Amino acid sequence: MVNAEKLRLDLPVVLPEVKDLRDRCIERLIATLQGKPGIFEAHVREGSGPPQLCVHYDPNEISLNRVREIACATGAHITDEIGHLLFLVEAMHAREARRVSAALRELPGVLEADAGVGGVLRVEFDRKATTEDNLRKAIAGLGIALPAPRPEHAHRPADGHDHEEHGEHAGDEHAAHRDEDHDHAAHDHAGHDHGEHAHGEHGHDHAHGGIFGERSELIFAVLAGVAVLAGWLVERVGLERVGLGFFIAAYFFGGWYTLREAIGNIRARRFEIDTLMLVAAAGAAALGKWAEGGLLLFLFSLGHSLEHYAMGRARRAIEALAKLAPERALVRRNGATEEVDVASLNPGDIVVVRPNERMPADGIVVKGETSVDQAPVTGESVPVDKAPVSDAQEALKDFGRVPARHRIFAGTINGAGAVDVMVARRAAESTMARVVRLVTEAEAQRSPTQNFTEKFERRFVPAVLLLVGALLFAWVVIDEPFSASFYRAMAVLVAASPCALAISVPSAVLSGVARAGRGGVLIKGGAPLENLGTLTAIAFDKTGTLTEGKPKLTDAVPAQGVQEAELLAVALAVEQHSDHPIAAAIVAGARERLAGIDDPPEASALSSITGRGVTAQVDGETVHVGKAQLFAEIEGTRPPPDVVRANEELVAQGRTTMLVRKGDRHLGVLGVMDTPRPAAAGVMEALRDLGITRMVMISGDNQRVADAVARTVGLTEARGDLMPEDKVGAIQALRGEAGKVAMVGDGVNDAPAMANATVGIAMGAAGSDVALETADVALMADDLAQLPFAVGLSRQTSRIIKQNLWVSLGMVAVLIPATIFGLNIGVAVLFHEGSTLLVVANALRLLAYREAGARAA
Repeated sequence: MVNAEKLRLDLPVVLPEVKDLRDRCIERLIATLQGKPGIFEAHVREGSGPPQLCVHYDPNEISLNRVREIACATGAHITDEIGHLLFLVEAMHAREARRVSAALRELPGVLEADAGVGGVLRVEFDRKATTEDNLRKAIAGLGIALPAPRPEHAHRPADGHDHEEHGEHAGDEHAAHRDEDHDHAAHDHAGHDHGEHAHGEHGHDHAHGGIFGERSELIFAVLAGVAVLAGWLVERVGLERVGLGFFIAAYFFGGWYTLREAIGNIRARRFEIDTLMLVAAAGAAALGKWAEGGLLLFLFSLGHSLEHYAMGRARRAIEALAKLAPERALVRRNGATEEVDVASLNPGDIVVVRPNERMPADGIVVKGETSVDQAPVTGESVPVDKAPVSDAQEALKDFGRVPARHRIFAGTINGAGAVDVMVARRAAESTMARVVRLVTEAEAQRSPTQNFTEKFERRFVPAVLLLVGALLFAWVVIDEPFSASFYRAMAVLVAASPCALAISVPSAVLSGVARAGRGGVLIKGGAPLENLGTLTAIAFDKTGTLTEGKPKLTDAVPAQGVQEAELLAVALAVEQHSDHPIAAAIVAGARERLAGIDDPPEASALSSITGRGVTAQVDGETVHVGKAQLFAEIEGTRPPPDVVRANEELVAQGRTTMLVRKGDRHLGVLGVMDTPRPAAAGVMEALRDLGITRMVMISGDNQRVADAVARTVGLTEARGDLMPEDKVGAIQALRGEAGKVAMVGDGVNDAPAMANATVGIAMGAAGSDVALETADVALMADDLAQLPFAVGLSRQTSRIIKQNLWVSLGMVAVLIPATIFGLNIGVAVLFHEGSTLLVVANALRLLAYREAGARAA
C-alpha cells in the first residue's frame, strides 16, 4: 500500500440517519469508495467510541477533497472538521512547485497540500489543529504573497456543523460548505476581483518577482546572455581581464534566481536540479572555463524564465474565464435604477441587462425576451433564446431545475433584447465562479504519469550523483589530469538533469484542463484527463442523456377504414384533460399533426383507470384510451387483428402504446417514446472514430425499449430493467471487463454509478451544484455533442504526454553517454535546455486544440 494515508470519520456524522451497521447505505458507500482509482480500502471500525469510516487512499492519485465529494455523491455527509483552502498565486516551475508542496505538507495540522505549476496552492487541514490565519502566515514565510482574506466572510467554527439532512440534498449542503471555505481564500480569483491575487498592494516577495516585476527573471537571463556575448567578443581582441569581468556579470545575472531557488531547496532538505546547475557552473569556473559556465547559467535561466512564462500563459487561459463577468451591475430598486458592485448583489435583486452586455449574475429572466450567447460557460456555439418565467419566486427556490429558456448565467453575453433578471446566486457562488474555482483546483491534481515521473526523479537524481562522483575519480583509472575528469563530471551533471522530464507532464495537464474549461467542459485534474484519454468503454444513462428526457408521440396507426385525423382528434379531446406525461406527449403530438384542422370535439366525464388508461364521453359515446390490457378487462369489442398487429410491432420497436376505442369502433393505436437526442447518433460515430469500442446503455426501462434506443443511436449494447443499485453493479462489471469505463449521466440520479466509474461524466452541469460536485468531468451544456470534444482533447493530451516523455527521457539517454565520451558543457546545455522548451511548446499546442483535429486523428 504505497503512499497510503488514512482518513477516519465518525460514522454517525457521515451517515446521520443510519443506525444499524448492517444498513445497505453503509455497504453502498464502501463499495463506491473502493471502486474509485486511488482508494485502496474503505471499511468500518468498531471500538469503544462511535463507529468510524476508515478510508485508505493515495493522496498522489486522489485528493482528500475528492474523497469527500465521492462520499457525498453516495448520499453521505462528511464531517466539516477538515478545512479546504485554495489560493491562486504566480505560476512557478515544476521544481519549485515540488519544494513548496513539501514545505506545506510539513506544516502543523496540514493533512494534504499541493502546489501546481500554474500557481495553485491547495491545502487540506484539520481545523482542530490549526487555523487559516496560521497557514497564511506560514505560506507567507515561504516567500509567497497571498490575497488578503475578505472581511465579510467570518471564520468557520472548529467543531464543524450539525448535519440534519440526508440523501440527495447532502451534495447541495456539502457544496455550500465548500463554497464558504473557498470564499476565505479563493474569492479574489473566482469572483469579481478577477485574479488580482498576489500582486499590487500586497507587495511581491515571490521568488520570481524583482526590480522589473514579473519579467525580472527573463530580463536577468537576457542580461546574462549579453554579458556572455560581450565577454567572448572582448576576449577575441585580447582584453582577457575585461572579458572575465563580463563573464562574472553573466554568473551574477544568470545565477541570481537559480541560487535563490537552490537555497530554498536546501533549506527544505531537497537536492534539486537548480543545485546541480550551480555545482556544474562553479566547477567550470574552478577550471577557468568561465565562458562555458556563463553560457550554462544563461541558457538555464533563459529556459527557466521561458518555462515560467509558458506556464503563466496556460494559467491565464483560466483567469480569462473569471474576467468575463462584469464588475458593476444596474439594479432596479424602489422604482429606480442604480449602479452597484456585482459583489453586493443578493438573491432576489432585479438587475437590468441592456443589449450586448454581459450578464452580471446567475439568475432568472422576469421581463423581456432575448437570445444569449452562453459559450463562455457552456461552450454552446448557438445563442439560446430566453423568455420570462411565470413564477420567479418559486423558480428561485431551485435554480438548478429552472428550464434553460428562463435561466441566465453570469459572464454570458446578452443579445438584442433588454431583459430584467432576478438574481439567484451571489457573485462568489455563480456557475462561472464555481467553474473557475474547480478548474483552478484541478490544476493542482497530479496525474498518474506525473506521479510516475516524480518517483522516477527521486531515484534518478541520486543515481546521477553517484555516477558523477565516480567520474570525478576517472583520472585514477585512465591517464588524464584531474581537471579533465572534473570537467567531464560537470558535463554529465548538466546532461543528466531531468529538467524536461519535470515539466513535461504538468505543462500538458495544465494546458489540457485550461482548454477544456474554455470549451465548456470541466475536467477535475490530471487523473480523469489521462483516464478519459486511454479508456475504450463508455456507459450511458438513457433518460435525459441519450434521449430528450420526455416522451413524444412518434406513431399514429389508424385501424382499417379510419382516418388518422379522427384517431388523433378523439385522443386529443380526451388526453388534454389529463396531466400524465404520456397524455401530454399525445396532446402535443396530436396538435402538431392536426395543425390547420378544426378544433377537436369536446370530452366530458373524464375518469382515470389506474395503471391502464382513461375513459371519457365524446360526441355522446364512451371513449377508452389505454394499454392493450385494458381492453381485455372491460366490456365491449376486442381490438381487430390489424390493430393488434400494429400494437405488437410498435411494442417491439420500444414504443409505449395506447389503443383508442370510441363506442364499439377501434380507431387505432398511438406510439409514444422518449426519443433519442438528435445529436446522439453523430456522437456515437465520432466516439468510434476516436477509438471507443464499447458503448453501453444502462437503463431502468424494459429491455425492448433499451434495445430500440440502442439500435437508433448506434450503441454496441444495451442493458435494461436495472434498478439504481443494479446500475452500480453494471458499472463495476464493465470495469472488470474493460479495465476502465466512463459513465455519462445527469449527475443526480446517476451519482452512485458515476462515482463507481473510472471517470464520471455529468451532462448539463451548468447551474447544477450536485453535477459539478460529483462528476470527474462536467459537460456544462445539456449537449451530448460536447462528449467527443472532451474525449478527443483527452486523447490528444495523452499523446502529447507520451511525446514529451520520449523527448525528455530520450534526450537524457543520449546526452549522458555523449558527455562521458567528450561532449562539452556548452553543447550539452544547448540540447538540455532546448528539450525543456520543446516539451513546453508541445504542451501549449493543447490550448489551440480543435475538435475536428481529434476526429481526423
